Amino acid sequence: MLIHAIIVAAGAGLRAGGGVPKQYRAVAGQPLLRHAVKRLLGHPAITGVSVVINPECRALYDEAVAGLGLSEPIVGGATRQESVLAGLEALAADPPNIVLVHDAARAFVPDAVIDALVAAFDDDVDGACPALPQIDSLRRGEAGRFCGSVDRDNLWRVQTPQAFRYPALLAAHRAAAPGATDEVAIALAAGLNVAITPGDERAFKVTEPDDFAKAEAMTTYSSRAASGFDVHKFGPGTHVWLCGVQVLHDHGLIGHSDADAGLHALTDALLGTIAAGDIGDHFPPSDERWRGAASDQFLAHAATLVRERGGLIDHVDVTLICERPKVGPHREAMRTRIAEILGLGIDRVSVKATTTEKLGFTGRQEGVAAQAMASVRLPESA
Repeated sequence: MLIHAIIVAAGAGLRAGGGVPKQYRAVAGQPLLRHAVKRLLGHPAITGVSVVINPECRALYDEAVAGLGLSEPIVGGATRQESVLAGLEALAADPPNIVLVHDAARAFVPDAVIDALVAAFDDDVDGACPALPQIDSLRRGEAGRFCGSVDRDNLWRVQTPQAFRYPALLAAHRAAAPGATDEVAIALAAGLNVAITPGDERAFKVTEPDDFAKAEAMTTYSSRAASGFDVHKFGPGTHVWLCGVQVLHDHGLIGHSDADAGLHALTDALLGTIAAGDIGDHFPPSDERWRGAASDQFLAHAATLVRERGGLIDHVDVTLICERPKVGPHREAMRTRIAEILGLGIDRVSVKATTTEKLGFTGRQEGVAAQAMASVRLPESA
């Protein structure tokens, strides 16, 4: 059975604040839309995912779903109903058996909700919708005063994704009058049989500014730490680069790039936290593009990879090992530069220096070594 999911992300979504549509605001380091897409892509029953967007937000969309392998987005309409119909029509050439229609603002739907939707389909069911029973008392009010009660029995709080047999929902949408707020309303108007399946509080819709804090609190993180190490030998020159700072010296450091051992070690540490190989995998010394390159771009790349996984960099620490040049006079500049590259507060950046008491190659002043540690938090789903 082919099951395709349509995620509706064409709305303005400005009530939640943040200056951009809410589906593109970050939660746990990733746009809300990316969370929604990854949840559905990751479910074993779902064979494809399409996203309906406002074309004016194409750049935001491309950034939000980068690397997820989605097909070309679908251009939405002025209303949710029009956007869903556009998504359904886009599937007509290669129709699925079942289609799920989902709101981008419900980014944390548990697998169990989708499992129940899929299991609901039998010969008597045209569609299924997750819902939660209404448990709070309901009152009518006018002019700031209560004026009556509403019986809460048989009342449900409707969620998404809502699942339907594709041909039935497409026909219902094509025949529907304007003004429907969801697919259940359209299906009931068309006489379709819609089952109620268990909803979940985690499938709540992000609407108000405070909802982002609620969504953030729902994210479970795991802590990871990794180390990095690098060495460069001295050669001819008048300065060295250490932790992004140019330091005058009677020698330079030899390397394919600028030979900044501190940033190289820290880059490897960050890559290690997400098991993404080492600096040579991403910037091979055989590639002439990186000859003489500034190492701040290597570190920035590693930080971007961490953040693309939804990671938060907690703390970084670099130890420079050398007899000369003296690091102390430049330590604060180094901390400041690393903080700038990583977008961290300087209180989360440590730079230290030590010697080997004139032992080994650093003791003989043949070069500089650096070791680094990085700690990050990653969402459990990453």
